[in-house]
Amino acid sequence: MTATINNIKDRFNELVGEDIVVTVEMGRSKTVTHEGVLTETYPAIFVVELDERSQESYERVSYNYTDVLTDTIQIDFPNVENVDEEETELLQEVE
Repeated sequence: MTATINNIKDRFNELVGEDIVVTVEMGRSKTVTHEGVLTETYPAIFVVELDERSQESYERVSYNYTDVLTDTIQIDFPNVENVDEEETELLQEVE
């Protein structure tokens, strides 16, 4: 299954409340990793509530689904198991 923005949105809607790890490419071989919970999804963005143990000065971050599709950010749902083959392919394309 080819990843599309609609597929990504649908999958993220199903995963609201799950733990998520977002790795952002900052350029010049620099990356920033945010860990938290996928709390909200909107037509163009999704919101991640950061873990309390995070050293960040902010409590939540948001990203575009386009960032996922274009691999500007890398996504991992560490606690998601038991997905069927088609969903696994989509998650791999999303991750």
